[in-house]
Amino acid sequence: MNVKATLSPEDIARACADAMWKEDDASKGLGMELVEIKPGQATMAMTVLPHMVNGQRICHGGYIFTLADSAFAFACNSRNDRAVAAQGNVTFIRPGKLGDRLVAAAREISRSGRSGIYDVRVTAGDSVIAEFRGHSRVIPGTWLPDADIKA
Repeated sequence: MNVKATLSPEDIARACADAMWKEDDASKGLGMELVEIKPGQATMAMTVLPHMVNGQRICHGGYIFTLADSAFAFACNSRNDRAVAAQGNVTFIRPGKLGDRLVAAAREISRSGRSGIYDVRVTAGDSVIAEFRGHSRVIPGTWLPDADIKA
């Protein structure tokens, strides 16, 4: 079977996400859910649980950053290249609260050679909680067996 001929870019993104999710103990361990995956895009969600709130009784910023970083990771690994974060920063807009379902939507801004730039918006309902920008770097290897598959 010629896998290359049978997989659309969307199928490749889903297959890469499935392979990555199997190994992502951090995201699973925090109760994250991969809501949507497309080439260059990923949406993840997480509910703020009691152990995630800080002394101000709001969601600790590290959890918000981690959710955004995970969405960024799935977006930049959606084309069958293995990619890692080279840099990331976050701006907190509003606090996340206990019980909030945080949703991080990542989208590719630029992808050239081995480098990529991704923006992630984290929301709770209609409120923007944080904006994250990540820079990725492609490393050797692929997620799918046929190294020639590219989305």
